[in-house]
Amino acid sequence: MRPEIPPLKMSAIGPVKNHRGREEGVLVYPVYSRRSGGLSVGINLFPDRKVCSFDCPYCEVFPFQNAGTFSLERMEAELVRALGEAGKQGLAVRDICFSGNGEPSLSPFFPEALAAVSRIRSEAAAEAALVLITNGAGLLRAEIFSLLHEAATAPEPLDIWLKLDAGTPQWYEKINRPALAFTELISKIRDFVRRAPVTIQTMLCAIDGIAPPPEEEAAWEKLALELVRAGMKGPGIRAFQLYGKVRPSPTDPRCQALPPEYLEKRAASLRAALAAEWPAAPVGSRISRGPPTVSVF
Repeated sequence: MRPEIPPLKMSAIGPVKNHRGREEGVLVYPVYSRRSGGLSVGINLFPDRKVCSFDCPYCEVFPFQNAGTFSLERMEAELVRALGEAGKQGLAVRDICFSGNGEPSLSPFFPEALAAVSRIRSEAAAEAALVLITNGAGLLRAEIFSLLHEAATAPEPLDIWLKLDAGTPQWYEKINRPALAFTELISKIRDFVRRAPVTIQTMLCAIDGIAPPPEEEAAWEKLALELVRAGMKGPGIRAFQLYGKVRPSPTDPRCQALPPEYLEKRAASLRAALAAEWPAAPVGSRISRGPPTVSVF
């Protein structure tokens, strides 16, 4: 069972359940995160509408539009206030996370916001991780690729949680309903993991009552291993997060949760494949770490 976290009471922000308060225009929102294992303070760069290059049927962001606008100054003030309130209430902030109503790297404010949040985190929450949850769309733009590489390899790094929901173009179309070509995106992900550390996040759910078929399971695991190999002599893939659907989405019941046993089966298969794949590091080898961890949420 997840630990109980008292509501984070903030006069102008307020606690957010199921992240739905983001649709009311908030820029900073506290939420319990399964994958962070505690209190996460989210950063929302799209207060007025959803902006994403994917249209995943499991996405928890409901269609909305309002007159909200993003303000860097307001985001900074709300973040400082949120971290201060967490401290007053004795709540440890596990991370500050760019997520919100879409793909953060698509926002024109992302570079400035990343710099500002990184500075505030260093000043007010040095123990908290700085996280970007991304579908990888920004990697197709040279300036964002470079920005993320620099941020992920900095002394106080950005933890990049990179989506990889599919191993085949067919399942990719079903689960992500993307505006990006599968082969082009995978090529950029492969290039990036050679240069910077990432965590791979994968949603495992049924679409239209159908779980990922065996050929998709095999293709995803094969692709995961290929990406691990690509980054093996560099920072590479540090972890895999396999997670299931727990929050409501606007397409329900099209997307359905799978039994926990299914997620554990997929995780066990990947762990075994990684153990067989990972070499024993010879003397003088650049391979100085163990295989990526595999966790289920």
